[in-house]
Amino acid sequence: MYSKDGENYFIVDAHVALWDARPENQRTIHGKQFIDCFYDYHQNLSPASEKWPYEEYLYQGGERLMHDLFEIGYVDHAIFQPAHLGAFYNNGFGQTEEAFALTQQHPGKLTYNHFFDPRLEQAGIDQLKQEAKRFGLKGVKLYTAEWQGDSRGYKLNDKWTYKYFEACQELGIKNIHVHKGPTIRPLDRDAFDVADVDHAATDFTDLDFVVEHCGLPRLEDFCWIATQEPNVHAGLAVALPFIHTRPRYFAQIIGELLYWLDEDRIQFSSDYALWTPKWLIERFVDFQIPADMPEYAPLTVAQKKKILGLNAAAMYDIPVPSELRLPQLEPQAVSVA
Repeated sequence: MYSKDGENYFIVDAHVALWDARPENQRTIHGKQFIDCFYDYHQNLSPASEKWPYEEYLYQGGERLMHDLFEIGYVDHAIFQPAHLGAFYNNGFGQTEEAFALTQQHPGKLTYNHFFDPRLEQAGIDQLKQEAKRFGLKGVKLYTAEWQGDSRGYKLNDKWTYKYFEACQELGIKNIHVHKGPTIRPLDRDAFDVADVDHAATDFTDLDFVVEHCGLPRLEDFCWIATQEPNVHAGLAVALPFIHTRPRYFAQIIGELLYWLDEDRIQFSSDYALWTPKWLIERFVDFQIPADMPEYAPLTVAQKKKILGLNAAAMYDIPVPSELRLPQLEPQAVSVA
């Protein structure tokens, strides 16, 4: 919980990871390129006090994650959103077993989402069914630009991706998180395009599609899709750190999202360990749209509370203490003439 100016905020960090990018886990040069690109984002967008040494950035481990998120980071609940990247890392980038073990050690604090790759076709569906039972999956994280053999990406509206979505429906996996954001070296820019979100959201209205990084740099395309598809949500990972380096750009991002989607479909994410949640939460609670940007309405405390935790808590059925919920509006009586 975070408290400021008499207000208490329930915090759900909806996008965190445990990764291992150490040299012994790098399968090819692309593994180094990938983590170096991450580190560039970290160095360029973080306050000086929040920058990590490179060696620490390669691998954090569960003990540090628990400290950074829950002991000093104000987080009440966090959701793992792993990227596998098996073509780049011997044991994968996101550490499945270590992350899942943490969820077992700290019940009520962590949710583990897994991943799938539709290019594995039926064998992958069979595996997803086993993993859904083992992990108790409520969500998955998709990386549409991930390499697989000779393929350098797939689309959400591919035939086999649809078969996986049908399996998700059967398995009760309702929350589909999709990386649709900045290109990460050496992945291909076009494989992260948001256009296929429109197809999938239309054809699977009982699934919720959380577009991580809200489509950046394709924010306008994302907003035009999301305003038409009520099951499309925005994840603020990567967008939030601009609150430090380019606050007016962040004001534009959050202003556009609130205009097109409203505050019920936007989720706070630190993208740990790209960044840590503490400073992002503090800056967001203090943030206000500049007065000379009148096309955007001021941010309210209620909007910030929804974005920082209540929206993701509702999506994942995470219990929120009664004192941290927003007051329910009483229904208005309708007079009949």
